[in-house]
Amino acid sequence: MYRPTWIEIDRAAIAHNVREIKARIGDQSMMAVVKADGYGHGAITVAEIALENGADLLAVALLEEAIELREAGIQAPILMLETLLPEHVSVASNYDVAVPVFSAEWLRQAKQHLTEIDSLRIHIKVDSGMGRLGLQTMEELDELLMELDSDLLELEGIYTHFATADELSSRLFEQQRTTFLGFVERVPHVRYIHAANSAAAIRLAGQDDPFNIVRIGIALYGAMPSDEMIPYYDFLQPAFSLKSQLMQVKCVEPGQTISYGATYTAPTDEWIGTVPIGYADGWSRRFQGYSLIVDGQPCEIVGRVCMDRLMIRLPQEYPVGTEVTLIGTGAPIDEAAHWLGTINYEVLCQFSKRVPRK
Repeated sequence: MYRPTWIEIDRAAIAHNVREIKARIGDQSMMAVVKADGYGHGAITVAEIALENGADLLAVALLEEAIELREAGIQAPILMLETLLPEHVSVASNYDVAVPVFSAEWLRQAKQHLTEIDSLRIHIKVDSGMGRLGLQTMEELDELLMELDSDLLELEGIYTHFATADELSSRLFEQQRTTFLGFVERVPHVRYIHAANSAAAIRLAGQDDPFNIVRIGIALYGAMPSDEMIPYYDFLQPAFSLKSQLMQVKCVEPGQTISYGATYTAPTDEWIGTVPIGYADGWSRRFQGYSLIVDGQPCEIVGRVCMDRLMIRLPQEYPVGTEVTLIGTGAPIDEAAHWLGTINYEVLCQFSKRVPRK
């Protein structure tokens, strides 16, 4: 590491979260969602920890992500959640990756690209109200089922995704659940039936439903699906911290401006610390005015965040090399997300490969 800016991944926290969730979901299997490089935590690392502590399957978004796991030696079942171009199904077969199927036409095209040595595991994706990928009508489902006439295809699962599982009073949540169960009744003898994401997993645990997998994403990493989910997930331990160090500390005089556009002017003598992280690393320019933690004290970002660095106002002189916490103890990720007007998912996923994980 040639620059003192890094992400710390608390592996024990991920292991704790997996075990605690596993203990609460009854007989259901756990699918650990490690897409987007494990929500910024490192997909291979998270996958290994999750599997060692009770996860049964893995989920990714892209085939490239699944291949990365396979080439790292991970042999657990993997489902990709994003659409795959039909011409690439042999690659999915070769790496033993299950894929979503969402239309009869897609399946017809996919079969043309399978060879006699292929075996493609598929999960039917139902659009029960999310409005993204998936079947919407029973007629579409029946047409798709008629295309399952090849020994090269294995119908392994059927699933949907809730749009408002993190809202306790949402009527759409129950509507989606009812709609999906109608599709499930039309597809007997399927091995895997899944709908619950992090927000729904514990809410649905113990209900008399045929679901036998929960897909755990954000909770795996110790972050809340939403504020309303806190009573369900108060046991989570955050696994992600973002830290850096002061690379220069100087006293500026009244009237001196800071950073591009001179958007901040020192009103008095002030200690200013320069921190080597910027928007090229994923720390947004919109964080101007936000406070980082130095020696337990909040220190405001003054002036615009630059591509590679930012400046903070210090309460006193600190030595070069003093640690700065951007996300972590004293600076929870949800505060950063609220400042940006977004969700913790986006904050976790925005940090580039320039910031090493350790």
